[in-house]
Amino acid sequence: MRQARSIRDLAGWVGFSAGRPPLVFGLFFWISVAVSAAVFAGALPVVGDLPPDSRLLHQVLLYAGTAALLPGAVLWTLLPWRPGAPLARRAVTVAFLAVTLLLMSAGGAAALLIVGLAVANALVVLGLRGALGYAVVAALLNVVVGLLNPRQSVLAAVANGTVMLLLCLVLLVAVVAMFDSQRRAEETRRLLADLERAHAELGRHAARSRELAVAEERARMARDMHDSVGHYLTVINVGLENARRYRTVRPEAAWDEVSQAQDLTREALTDTRRWVRALKPLRMDGLTGPAALRALTESFGSGDTGVAFTVTGTWPDVDENRALVCYRVVQEGLTNALRHSRARHIEVALDCTAERLEVTVSDDGAGAEPGATEHGFGLHGLRERLRDVGGELDVAGARGEGFTLKATVPV
Repeated sequence: MRQARSIRDLAGWVGFSAGRPPLVFGLFFWISVAVSAAVFAGALPVVGDLPPDSRLLHQVLLYAGTAALLPGAVLWTLLPWRPGAPLARRAVTVAFLAVTLLLMSAGGAAALLIVGLAVANALVVLGLRGALGYAVVAALLNVVVGLLNPRQSVLAAVANGTVMLLLCLVLLVAVVAMFDSQRRAEETRRLLADLERAHAELGRHAARSRELAVAEERARMARDMHDSVGHYLTVINVGLENARRYRTVRPEAAWDEVSQAQDLTREALTDTRRWVRALKPLRMDGLTGPAALRALTESFGSGDTGVAFTVTGTWPDVDENRALVCYRVVQEGLTNALRHSRARHIEVALDCTAERLEVTVSDDGAGAEPGATEHGFGLHGLRERLRDVGGELDVAGARGEGFTLKATVPV
């Protein structure tokens, strides 16, 4: 957080924002104005001591530079700092450029820095052509002032003009780099904002997907419970009604109906216990990973059907969502095997590596009808769960050849 705040503070010093120049530009300008004022004030008393042939030129330049300080300071506060400024605001930039030429003519390193800031403003408001034009005019003016000075050679005057042109070009490159850096920073902030919005949208989509999955699971369980437990209760009710009618006329038939109702009640109770086991949470009695899967597998054992659980490898460090997917695979596989396959033996195998978890539920039951593995609601839900974590589900089993359910979950 502190680093981010420091970066934002630094951006304010070197970046253009809200039509204002970087703070460092303002700092340099006012320091240059103060230094130039001090230089001009110190030079005016001694200009009279110069040789007569150059005294007048220096006096004119010093007076012009001194007179340009105040309007330059005023114009600085009015300068536009964004492309496409109105004509009146661009006129302020042109006036400021003219004033800075007077300051440059008066000489001094501080005045040269003001000229550099003027080049930056010309680039922002007038574009590259305007900035290059100002740089050429500043260089030519520097040459002309040197030629007017009888104590300076032509070569020195041309050299001074060339140095001024090169200085302006270097400042132009620096300002272009600042613009490019700011553009990249703004693009990065925009992309980060887009990513945050996309992340929030994905979070909402994931929440809706979870709600939909829960609703679908409840609908499936309600339908299956209606088909299984509801069927048992209906048959039991009919049997007891028959027993009540037969109790005096045909007592033996009545007791047969009661006996059948008891058998159906036990089957309904067994089926209900299966549903209770299927609804148990992942952390059963504090168990997780292979221990939870083993406890779940053993809870499905019965007198007619044997179940076995084997583990290969070491359980890796996985998030709870992926562990829950493994748990649901075992639940679905065992529930389907006990309800549909009439298997005598069911085997659950867990194969662990550092890259993936592989859960296999196989039985020796009646297998599956053609097309049943493509349209089953439970298998469809498992495929959705696995797809959410990048996993895959494979099913195999023809009629009379048992059934195998294998899920691969990447770590």
